[in-house]
Amino acid sequence: MTAKLKENWYKYLVGVLLGLQAIVFLIYRGNSYLQIHDNLDLFMAHYEMLKKGGLWFAHSVDAPILHGVSRDLFGSEFLLYNILYIILPGIWAYLAGYALKIAIGMTSFMLLARDVYPDRYEDCKPLIVITSAAYGLIPVFPTYGIAFTSVPLIIFLLRKIYDGTWSGTGRRPLIYLAVFAYPFLSYFSYHGFFILCYMCVAVIILWIRDRRFPRGIFASIVILSLGYITFEYRLFKAMLLTDVVTIRTTMDHGEATFGGALQAAFQEFVNASFHSEDSHTYVILAVVLIGLVVINVIHVRSGKSKNILTDPVNLVMLVIIFNVLNFGLYLWPPYRHLLEALVPPLTGFEFARTAYFNTFLWYAELLLVCMRLYGCAGKNAQKARGLANILVTAALIAVMFVPQVYNDFYYTCYNQAYRILRHRDTSTVNYNEFYSTGLFDEIKADIGYDNEWSAAYGLHPAVLNYNGIATVDGYLGMYAQEYKEKWGRVIAPALEGSPSLKEYYDGWGARVCLYSGSDENTYAPLRVMDLQDTRLMVNIDELRSLDCRYIFSRIEFSNADELGLTLIGIYTHNNSPYTIYVYGL
Repeated sequence: MTAKLKENWYKYLVGVLLGLQAIVFLIYRGNSYLQIHDNLDLFMAHYEMLKKGGLWFAHSVDAPILHGVSRDLFGSEFLLYNILYIILPGIWAYLAGYALKIAIGMTSFMLLARDVYPDRYEDCKPLIVITSAAYGLIPVFPTYGIAFTSVPLIIFLLRKIYDGTWSGTGRRPLIYLAVFAYPFLSYFSYHGFFILCYMCVAVIILWIRDRRFPRGIFASIVILSLGYITFEYRLFKAMLLTDVVTIRTTMDHGEATFGGALQAAFQEFVNASFHSEDSHTYVILAVVLIGLVVINVIHVRSGKSKNILTDPVNLVMLVIIFNVLNFGLYLWPPYRHLLEALVPPLTGFEFARTAYFNTFLWYAELLLVCMRLYGCAGKNAQKARGLANILVTAALIAVMFVPQVYNDFYYTCYNQAYRILRHRDTSTVNYNEFYSTGLFDEIKADIGYDNEWSAAYGLHPAVLNYNGIATVDGYLGMYAQEYKEKWGRVIAPALEGSPSLKEYYDGWGARVCLYSGSDENTYAPLRVMDLQDTRLMVNIDELRSLDCRYIFSRIEFSNADELGLTLIGIYTHNNSPYTIYVYGL
């Protein structure tokens, strides 16, 4: 037993940590503390809205948000993550997506590692398995977590096409079919566009290096493009087949000097940006940078300086640097305007997302550096292997237990432990409390709600969307600029006294909300909402012109009579932290 444990220690380690996560989420389920910002207040609510409205497979219809916007502006029904929400209840779909992100990340990482290092795979298996687990667990944007962790899979497929090892009878069509189907796991706006760009660069490099045209990779560009168009046909229709001017054309992407852009690139190199925080800062960054220095010093001292130009550790680092430079320079107007001029239909597109690929590249670098330690010979060989094992284990522990924006496991453990030890709740709400379906079911039944247009105050409009309430407000990254301007007239009285919120709305506009007239956050998902300014600052005639019938508010308005609002009822529920004041217009 001891020998078996010693031999398979890394499997038990990964199994215990993954099992711990499974136990926590299976115990708490809807009482888990899942990230709300850009998560529960966005896609989860949209998906439930589509399900309740029977809109997942609908065409030429509007969704009940923002006074009716095209169904095509929401997710495709042909993506793996979205299918989970079609067939499963919300919380189970979320947890299933979380589990699949880990499984796909581990599998694709190990497949690629075996393909790149077939002769060393078995010897380095502890490193590969632990690093793949850490990579699968990266706390990135949950809705597109599978898109993040499946990146090694497309690299693996393209390598098979390029080297021809799967070119036997019947295999080549299957590998091309796999490339076509890859968008089922991916997402064009986050990864697909850039994967295709990288492939175009690869065609040029391989053509020059091999002195023959890489037909397989070129064919893969065409096939993968067709795959994205097929699986995300609604996105392409919304982007390319409509002349509606959207808010993407007027969004403020930031204005930085050249020096400021380089500083942003450095920050991205060290910390990684929102949505793609991969925990590389805490262990991997230091390991890789020290490893780079040591490896290149060895090349120089051994008289093999030319190896610096071809060493995989250096080449991967060059791609990381390119990605963060592109991220930073996108804030520099001359560079951004050049990209928009080259591809006019993609004006407003986030070209800076090349940095999202660094989530994979940092873990690839960690593996490459630690494999060098495994390859050490001489009397210190065993110590080097032990050090490598410690480093990858530390990276795995950091991913699980260091607080990051989307580390749902950490925040669920923290908030539940706080509740048990302190005998009271934190200010944060959990999944069930955030949506409070029991409360809103009672409200809808009591007021006889029948799909009337409504708005939220003191809470995210997403809460209404999730509960089957049609809204004139909402959170959406692409909709008509005309509606943004219309809503700007609705909230003009609030924005007059809220300079920061005015800048926020005018410069972005994705959050269409009723804002405070005193720069207070009116949608913070807190257990206790304690606004100092209880006025509703709104152009009530403009709001009525949108057919708005109800306002669901966590605040009792001090100027309701002045606005001509009627308080219909005050509602609470045992399982909800909210007190909801329902006003009629």
